[in-house]
Amino acid sequence: TATVLARAMIREGAKNVAAGANGMLVRKGIELATEVVVEELRKQAVKVKDHEKIAQVAAISANDKAIGELIAEAMEKVGEEGVITVEDSKSFGTSLETVEGLQFDKGYLSPYIITNPDRMEAVLDDANILIVDGKIGNVKDMLPILEKIVQLAKPLLIIAEDVEGEALATLVVNKLRGILSVVAV
Repeated sequence: TATVLARAMIREGAKNVAAGANGMLVRKGIELATEVVVEELRKQAVKVKDHEKIAQVAAISANDKAIGELIAEAMEKVGEEGVITVEDSKSFGTSLETVEGLQFDKGYLSPYIITNPDRMEAVLDDANILIVDGKIGNVKDMLPILEKIVQLAKPLLIIAEDVEGEALATLVVNKLRGILSVVAV
């Protein structure tokens, strides 16, 4: 429905501009109309909390009662603030998998920092998290943080655009020596 409405608004807006209307005014009108509609929808919205109603709404949306039940079950498990991801399965049937904590679809930056060689995965419990907006290449910038993490004796998860060169080498060496429990993604 939203896609059909958006396409119709764009089509009609383009018609108006082609007929001589000011494009900026048409755009502003679409934005104002959208705000009014969204506000009205918020006023009319009914919060659905119980399992039965969630399953009913989901079943109508998916056009499948079994999927509706599965979605309701997933919502019960993750709560209002949780995230639900729907994926195509490589096997037959429909299933629900719950992941505790945080899961990345990217991956670790070096095979030397995996924590479970059998499953080829890196899992940390109760880790400190360092988020860097950009690349990490110089270990000197990280040194005070790494020293503090070693003192705390807690694992460290580094989330960055990339960790490269001497910074990655330092993390790997300290991980292999058992000095630091670290995963960089």
